[in-house]
Amino acid sequence: MNKEEDILLKEGKMLPVMEHFYTLQGEGAHTGKASYFIRLGGCDVGCHWCDVKESWDPNLHPLMNAEEIAETAAKHCKTIVLTGGEPLMWNLDILTGKLKELGCTIHIETSGAYPMSGQIDWITLSPKKTGLPKEEIYEKASELKVIIFNQHDFTFAQEQAAKVSKNCKLYMQSEWSKRDEMYPKITDFILAHPEWQASVQTHKYLNIP
Repeated sequence: MNKEEDILLKEGKMLPVMEHFYTLQGEGAHTGKASYFIRLGGCDVGCHWCDVKESWDPNLHPLMNAEEIAETAAKHCKTIVLTGGEPLMWNLDILTGKLKELGCTIHIETSGAYPMSGQIDWITLSPKKTGLPKEEIYEKASELKVIIFNQHDFTFAQEQAAKVSKNCKLYMQSEWSKRDEMYPKITDFILAHPEWQASVQTHKYLNIP
């Protein structure tokens, strides 16, 4: 990356885009909704079970003009999901500003480990033990999605739920490779704690992106 590109990246005029595609939202409160995903490269949270580790190194992904990618996305539908990697590593002001000009509703999937930027309508907070969320993001979260990999994650989920607003939806989602083991435990937990709901990666069952 040269000096000019570094400046454009910091300003949010260019962003490292791993991929962008039109599909159905597979998880959480908006499951089944037609959505255009923009997956940004770069993440240093380091979840060992991450299913998109190829997103971690931003240098592997081409820098794209933020306004141009916004225009491409908005041609397909008006629900846009910013994901990663960790999208909040980058300045999202220009990308989301353009999307708003084009009449879009903007969702983000984030660990919350970086400060908020941009104009976001729906925040999916998926906290990770390896890089806890910034305190200010808890009250802004629209839904809390905790990935359940082992028994301690149930305790972690309750600790995280205590920090979000009362209007935040609470979801537990099994790590994909542990789904046969963890969903029966998630079911039992939710029956005992009905404020929670189960989230399933339906896109994997549907074999879509």
